[in-house]
Amino acid sequence: MFGSLGGAELLLILVLALLLFGPRKLPEIGRTIGRGMSEFRKATSEFKSSLEREVDLTEVKQVRQDLTQARQEVGKTVTEAREMVIPRVDRPGPSPEREKPAAADKPDDDDRRT
Repeated sequence: MFGSLGGAELLLILVLALLLFGPRKLPEIGRTIGRGMSEFRKATSEFKSSLEREVDLTEVKQVRQDLTQARQEVGKTVTEAREMVIPRVDRPGPSPEREKPAAADKPDDDDRRT
C-alpha cells in the first residue's frame, strides 16, 4: 500500500507527526488526508471511465466508417453484377424479352387439325 515503506519507517513517520501536530490535531489531519485520498481515487476513476468512453466512441466511429465503406463496395459490386446480368435499355442489340420464339415452339399445321 505504501510502496517501499516498511513497518519501522511508517512508525517513525507517525511518531514525528504526533510530535509535530499533537494528539488533538492528529485525528483531524488524518480525516483530511483520508478525504483527500478518497476524492483523488474518485477523480481518477472518473477520468479513467471518461477515457474508456472516448476510446469506445472512437472505436464505434471507426466501425461505422468501415461499415459505410463496405456498404459502398457492396453497392458497386451489386450495380456491376446487375449491369452484367440485366442489359440496359439504351444499349444496342436485341434484348432477351424481344427475342423471337424458336421454330420448335410454333405449333405445326398438323397439330391444329386434330
